[in-house]
Amino acid sequence: MTARRTVDSPTAPARAGYGALLRTPGAWTFLAPAFAARLPYAMLSLGIMLLVIETNGSYGVAGAVAAVAAVAQALVGPQTGRLADRYGQAAVLLPSVAVHALSVGALIALALGHAPVWSLFLAAAPAGASVPQIGAMVRARWVGRLSDRPAMLNTAFAFESVTDEFTFVIGPVLATAIATQVSPAAGLIAEATLTVLGGLAFAAQRRTAPARHPRVEGAQRVSALASPGVRLLAGSFLGVGAVFGAMQVSVTAFTESVGRGGASGTVYGIFAGGSMVAGVLYGLIGWKRSARQRMLFSYALLVIGCSTLWAMPSLTSLTVAGLCCGLAIAPTLITGYTLVETLVADGAKTEAFTWLTGAIGLGLAVGQTVAGQLIDQRGPSAGFLVALAGSGLGLIALVSLRGLLVAPGARSRTVARGAGTVPAGAQIATAEG
Repeated sequence: MTARRTVDSPTAPARAGYGALLRTPGAWTFLAPAFAARLPYAMLSLGIMLLVIETNGSYGVAGAVAAVAAVAQALVGPQTGRLADRYGQAAVLLPSVAVHALSVGALIALALGHAPVWSLFLAAAPAGASVPQIGAMVRARWVGRLSDRPAMLNTAFAFESVTDEFTFVIGPVLATAIATQVSPAAGLIAEATLTVLGGLAFAAQRRTAPARHPRVEGAQRVSALASPGVRLLAGSFLGVGAVFGAMQVSVTAFTESVGRGGASGTVYGIFAGGSMVAGVLYGLIGWKRSARQRMLFSYALLVIGCSTLWAMPSLTSLTVAGLCCGLAIAPTLITGYTLVETLVADGAKTEAFTWLTGAIGLGLAVGQTVAGQLIDQRGPSAGFLVALAGSGLGLIALVSLRGLLVAPGARSRTVARGAGTVPAGAQIATAEG
């Protein structure tokens, strides 16, 4: 019998720097195109909202159309993740980017032509469903290359979350600037262009792609979602998505209400910037607490941060509160991805990552829709209550069901260390050799 260390193992290496990570052979060949391909993820929802607000005039309708795209992405994304595990990433990316470009083009044409709202929903659905799951695919590539180096893999997940947040700093600002300075449709045109070019360039990097896991004849294929721990993490990520969705709609409405509509991308970017800074620092720390404990702590900080947003009286105070709230986002996401990697088999890791990404998208859709309705009825500040409600429910689920966040076959044990002990949260997973 041989021991396999998990993220909670007390004997795991304490720290691995970003420099060592980026010197991993072949890393930059997929990281550079991946950044271009994932930047549109932070532009699509806001771009749809800005276009529909301009052509329809209702925050509720704009939030609902953006929500349809997000729901489609959340439901279809994990299926494309499963297909990528089975057939390879390039086989999924090539048709995805083509469908995405056509769907976004149709949505733009319908909105500018003042078509019925139901037709906008029909175009938004395939636009969201075809969003390439680049973040999950990059994480799967890191797992394939670093699975024997747990400390380095943890740093890789931190780096990816920082990259995600960096795109959410740049993406909203870029989408808003293009939409306001050029035209409402131009933001989505830029989004589709980056998706196609970045997606094709990433798909071309086949040497760094993870091994395919084709279906074995007669073998039962079990979804990553069959793991109770994956379902719990996906549920908690719904709450994070609700924060994103409520923030996007509410910040846009708040800046419009004070006559600073063009500042919405900047305010949201500062929120994401706080998360990015926290993510960088998180990856530099050699944590002694278990990943499960860190998840609960960072999620609790997120709830505390969300509790102040609705009461902010000015754009300046809202920006500061958003920055503080954002500090809890990246640590929560990093720890969630770190945990989920230990809960599923190798042939389902891309799918598992995609379920978490999809859960964020689904939560974003719900947050946008509910916040948009509240804003139409009660004013801009009411939308921020959705962020508090979503994160609060996620924390309740995590605290109540935290025992599910243990890798299959893991067992807890207390290890003597001098006169003291290692906390019971440190687990060592064992596997038959």
